[in-house]
Amino acid sequence: MTGAGERMQGLRRDADWSGLHVVVAGVGVAGFAAADALCALGATVTAIDAADGPRQQERAAVLGILGATVRLGDGDTLPEAADLLVVSPGLPPRAPVITAAEAAGVPVWGELELAWRLRPATGAAPWLVVTGTNGKTTTTLMLESMLRAAGLRTVAAGNIGVSMVEVVMGEGSGAGDLDVIAVEVGAPQLPFLHSMSPKASVCLNIAEDHVDLFGSMEAYVAAKARIYARTQVACVYNVADPVTMRMVQEADVVEGCRAIGFTLGVPDVSMLGVVEDVLVDRAYIANRREAAQELATLADVRPAAPHNVANALAAAALARAHGVPPVAVRDGLRAFTPAGHRIADVGTVAGVRYVDDSKATNCHAAQTSLLAYERVVWIAGGMAKGQSFDDLIVATRDRLAGVVLLGVDRPVIADALARHAPDLPVVEVARTDTGAMAEVVAAAAAMAGPGDTVLLAPGCASWDMFRDYAQRGDAFAEAVAALREGM
Repeated sequence: MTGAGERMQGLRRDADWSGLHVVVAGVGVAGFAAADALCALGATVTAIDAADGPRQQERAAVLGILGATVRLGDGDTLPEAADLLVVSPGLPPRAPVITAAEAAGVPVWGELELAWRLRPATGAAPWLVVTGTNGKTTTTLMLESMLRAAGLRTVAAGNIGVSMVEVVMGEGSGAGDLDVIAVEVGAPQLPFLHSMSPKASVCLNIAEDHVDLFGSMEAYVAAKARIYARTQVACVYNVADPVTMRMVQEADVVEGCRAIGFTLGVPDVSMLGVVEDVLVDRAYIANRREAAQELATLADVRPAAPHNVANALAAAALARAHGVPPVAVRDGLRAFTPAGHRIADVGTVAGVRYVDDSKATNCHAAQTSLLAYERVVWIAGGMAKGQSFDDLIVATRDRLAGVVLLGVDRPVIADALARHAPDLPVVEVARTDTGAMAEVVAAAAAMAGPGDTVLLAPGCASWDMFRDYAQRGDAFAEAVAALREGM
């Protein structure tokens, strides 16, 4: 540290930032916004990024004009005399620059920590925050839709691709003021949150993921649990996932904060759940021991797959914590448009349904998706991130009509299939170019019959073959369209 340690605790938007050397790691959407704001506040800013592509160079040029020093091509080395390190959401918690800062006693803040401190001193919008292994983006966007249906000025931001720093820096100007913010929080952001105090929070679920980044499942779970710290009104947990309940029980929250559960079954007191085909609330009503408030019906949730209904209940629990009326929950669900590549129908060919769930990048998400359909030809593979597929296959093998594998870690899934479903037809596609998806879809179509579903739910990351899960899903949709045209 360079003598600025005492100033860090009180740093807010209206503080004196001059004389502080702040290093921003990453010049993506969040990092660029953080560096921009810090320059405007008068800090000395050095932005670093391991990449040196055209997009990074373009942002570096702008930051240079704003007065920042930018160092591309080396994101691991901590610049000298740093007083604070601000890390972008995509940076692994054990990245070299972070461990270097910790060894040197330099405070490390995530972009959300910086954003929380940069809120206006008065009139700042409360935060409703969402994390979990799967379903974060869908739940956050559902929440935003419910808040808008209630007539509130809101935005979905954070890990969803909208910088929280940019959002809060717009507050206090009048035109940019908000009533409430729906915030998606990814696991890598959580270790570096120190003062955020959300109005309500939820961890949707916990499953094996990001173990390669955190070093152990225990560290990953501990990071996720931090979402509940300092929550003011409601800590929302998944009744079907006891780990999330334990997180709430152990959380250090504001006095008076309540534990609110959500369940796909009939809810107990202080829960939201489902009675027949109705989503109901037994948490935010006065007579909750004897009655339940209807919020919406299963028909209002699109698609009404079980895990999507759970997302809707979690979003409703957060919205209700903010005082949103029941009718706004219903209207928000009806107005909600799902984000792309999440159990999205891309077409029916020869009586076979084709579904794109490319966003299912881990075993838990893939298993949830597979269980939503009766008979499936499963397309899987990519970068497995150290996961085991044994439990997934045991849980879903009775629904599988066949499997098509692609990607660098397809042998990992093939081995698990050989152990637990040895009689199941399996095709491995060895091509590694993006055009391989056409071969994959053709192989899946050959296995499927009328009434079956061909499901792209890879259970793996996409980066071995595709730019991201969206490009993978687009390739799948294009291959299905070509298949239809060729019939």
